[in-house]
Amino acid sequence: MKLMLITDTYPPDINGVARSLSTFAAGLAARGHELEVVTTLAAPEDEPDLLPRHVVTSMPLPGYPGLRIGFSTTGQMQSRFEKFRPDVLYVATETPLGIASIRAASRLGIPVVSGFHTNFQTYLEEYHLPGLEAVATGLLRGIHNQTFRTLTPSADTAAMLQRWGIVNVGVLGRGVDTELFSPIQRRAALRKEWGVDDSAPVAVYVGRVAAEKNLPLLMRAFAIFREVHPNAACVVVGDGPRLKALQAEHPECLYLGARRGVELAECYASADYFLFPSSSETFGNVVLEAMSSGLVTVAYDYAAPRLVMRPGENGFLASFEDEAAYLDKVREAAGLWGGSRLPAIREAARQAAGDYGWKRVVEQFEAELQAAIDARKTCG
Repeated sequence: MKLMLITDTYPPDINGVARSLSTFAAGLAARGHELEVVTTLAAPEDEPDLLPRHVVTSMPLPGYPGLRIGFSTTGQMQSRFEKFRPDVLYVATETPLGIASIRAASRLGIPVVSGFHTNFQTYLEEYHLPGLEAVATGLLRGIHNQTFRTLTPSADTAAMLQRWGIVNVGVLGRGVDTELFSPIQRRAALRKEWGVDDSAPVAVYVGRVAAEKNLPLLMRAFAIFREVHPNAACVVVGDGPRLKALQAEHPECLYLGARRGVELAECYASADYFLFPSSSETFGNVVLEAMSSGLVTVAYDYAAPRLVMRPGENGFLASFEDEAAYLDKVREAAGLWGGSRLPAIREAARQAAGDYGWKRVVEQFEAELQAAIDARKTCG
């Protein structure tokens, strides 16, 4: 098949959506399909893209300069489609770029599969725009119901979309590179830089440093962790609009900025615990990465954690958005340091993540796209 992937975020962006989309694209290319990516940033010179890429005009997302919004007209996208002649589109983001692509595809009779990857409507309140959630959900419903199928990463999010009135919703999960994210990436030298040896634990957070990630709860969790282990290191890996403020407010933590590839894998594996208090994920790729790295994870019971984690056996789950319960689980997990249960939990986490390789997910994605093509042929 010939696929055109439309997305506002794609590497060199560093986030779970960008990583997932690039993995999908590489996986389909490896299976013999022809792809072109339409996005907002060119590939970095030191990491040339192996896939054709068309870059559109864009601007930083207001209040979130690390992400960009793409812009194009329906006519411009129609011209692009007439040149590449795709069999199907995957539109990953509900922005002016995505909307123009859906409209142009309708003109040309090209089937479209859309993706719901980010709970942007929940971010409105975090960025002081309450009251617009209902408007946002209405807009999202109108966009997605123009496409053949809407794919989202978890059953929780799929149920939410169906409640909004979005039809033909499917769940397309996520995978993890278990060879990259592995306990063998643990580095004593890195832990030394963090000020600890193997006698003290390291708690790490990996993700965007942004309001929607529930950073106040993260800092309270880190504080409890240090109450139990005064010599512990608390490490934040990631970038975002709240990074500088967080550094000023909580200088007791270590801030490494964004990491990717082997550097990111080493950060995971060189820690011992993964604290993830976010309640706004559509999936939570970082949970799979942490578990694959052998970390003891504390998270809310939804999306990826609900799917992969078995409470007390391979991690710790707190009732959704119950902050007191979350902090209790942090304290419970921290109390296991140095005991006999901890190695078993870490090994069970690693084994559970091993069931979520990317091959199965890419094959499902391929089947979803082919179904859209076949349905259009039948209708035609």
